[in-house]
Amino acid sequence: MRSIVKSFGPVEVLKAVDMDIVAGEVHALAGENGAGKSTLMKVLQGVHQITSGTIQVNGEPVTIRNTADAERAGIGMVFQEFSLIPSMTVAQNIFLNREIRGTAGLVDDRAAENAARKIFDGLGVKIDPKARVSDLGTAYWQLVEIAKALSKEASVIVMDEPTASLAKHEVENLFDLIETLKKRGIAIVYISHRMDEIRRVADRITVLRDGRVVLASAVATLTAAEIIEAIIGRRLASDLVYRDRQLSGDAPILLEAKNIASNRVLKSVSLTIRAGEIVGLAGLMGSGRTEFARVVAGMDRPTQGTLSIDGKMVRFATPIAAQQAGVALIPEDRREQGLVLEHSVADNLTLPVLDRMKAGGFLSMRKLRDATEDLVTRFAVKASDPYAPISQLSGGNQQKVVVAKWINTNPRILVMDEPTSGVDIGTKTEILDIVRDFASRGNAVLFISSELPELLAVADSIVVIRQGRSDLPLVRTDIVSEEQLQLTIQGDAA
Repeated sequence: MRSIVKSFGPVEVLKAVDMDIVAGEVHALAGENGAGKSTLMKVLQGVHQITSGTIQVNGEPVTIRNTADAERAGIGMVFQEFSLIPSMTVAQNIFLNREIRGTAGLVDDRAAENAARKIFDGLGVKIDPKARVSDLGTAYWQLVEIAKALSKEASVIVMDEPTASLAKHEVENLFDLIETLKKRGIAIVYISHRMDEIRRVADRITVLRDGRVVLASAVATLTAAEIIEAIIGRRLASDLVYRDRQLSGDAPILLEAKNIASNRVLKSVSLTIRAGEIVGLAGLMGSGRTEFARVVAGMDRPTQGTLSIDGKMVRFATPIAAQQAGVALIPEDRREQGLVLEHSVADNLTLPVLDRMKAGGFLSMRKLRDATEDLVTRFAVKASDPYAPISQLSGGNQQKVVVAKWINTNPRILVMDEPTSGVDIGTKTEILDIVRDFASRGNAVLFISSELPELLAVADSIVVIRQGRSDLPLVRTDIVSEEQLQLTIQGDAA
C-alpha cells in the first residue's frame, strides 16, 4: 500500500500511509483506538474505498471497490466479532454464498464437508465439518473463520485482536497455527494491543498514530517501551507499576462475600474489600469470575453463601436493588451489555441518572447538556459530536463512556469485569488511573482481568478463583512475579 489517503468529508483519517506485507511473515499493526488501524484494514478489505493512493498485490496494481474485489485479490479477514452463523454447520459457514453444487445444480453438502476437512487437515487441526457452529467454543469459531479465508485462496489474512476471547492454551494453539500459515507462504496482518503477543509472534510492525505511520521496523530491533512510546507519543512512566497507597487495616469493610455459590460454576467464593482498597480477581476463563461479578451486581442470585454491603447482609432481587445499595458493574462486553449503540454518547452517559436530570418533573436539556460536557471532559472522552451515535466512537472511547456513566452514579463499590479488554495502551493507563482515583476517595473496587500485568499494577491484593472456588487472597508481599501468579492461577504453584 502506497500513500493511502482516506477522508470522510473534510476529515482526513488516513494520511499518506505506506505499508508492505510480505509473504510468509507476520506483520503487526498497532496504534491507539482511533489511530486509523480499522480504517486502513477496511480499505484493504473493500469496506471503504481509498480517497487516493495505490494498492498492489504480487506487484500488480489492484482496485478494491468492495469485499468481492478484496477476496479476488487474495485478502481474507478474521474479525474480532465473528461473522459465522451459529445455526449452520462448519462446512456450510465456510462455503456460505459459494456453495459447492452437484451435477443437478443442488447443493452438495458432502463435497463441502470433504473440502472443509481437507483444509483442516492442512492446518493440523481436528474439527468436524458436520458440527453445528453453535456447539463449538470460541477458539474453534476462530479456526473456522481462518479456514473460510483459506477456502477463498487468501494469501493475506488480517487477524483483528485474535486472542481477545481465548484462554492461555488456546492462544498457544493459535500461535502454532500462525507458524503453519507462515510456512505455507501466507502473510498475516496481526492487529493487537498486547505487547507480549506482538513481540512473540510478529516479524515486523507498523504503528499508526493520528492516521500517520510513526514507526515501521523489524520487531526484533525494538523494545516494548519503544513500541509503546510510538503508539502513544510519549514515554510510559509508571502506569503499569504498582503504586503503594498505604492502606489502613482499620478501614471499614464495604463488601464481604462468604462461600458464594451460584448455578453450576460458582461453588464457594469468599473475599472482602475495605474502603479505599482495590482487590483483583484472577482466574482462567470459565473459572467463575464473571459469575461472581454478576452475583455482586444483583444480576444472578446466589444459591448459597452471604453477601454484605457496608456491614449489612443483602440479597439483591434485581440489578437496580444492587445499584441502590451502591454497587455498579462495568460489564465484560461493552457493546452487548454496557452501551446502547444506536443512541448518542450523551444518552449513554446520562441513562443511569435520568432522575437527576429532571426539573419540574420533566427532563432538563440544560442538565443533560451540562452533565454530558462534564463527563466528556472529566474522563477525556474523544467525541467530536456527543450527540452522534456512540457506535461511531473508537472502542477505547466507548469503554471510557461505560466507566464514566457508572462512576457518575456515585457508587461505593465498583465491579469491573475485563475493563481494558480491546483498548489501546494509552486508554488502558487512563482507565487504571481512574480506578486508582476512585479507590483513593474511600471506595472499593473489584477488578477482574485476564491481563496479569494490569492486576499486578493496580490491585492491593489478588484473589484467585479456580473451578468455582476462591483461594486465600494474595497480598503484595505474596506476589513475587507475573510468572508465579500465572502458576497460582493454573494451580501449579508449589
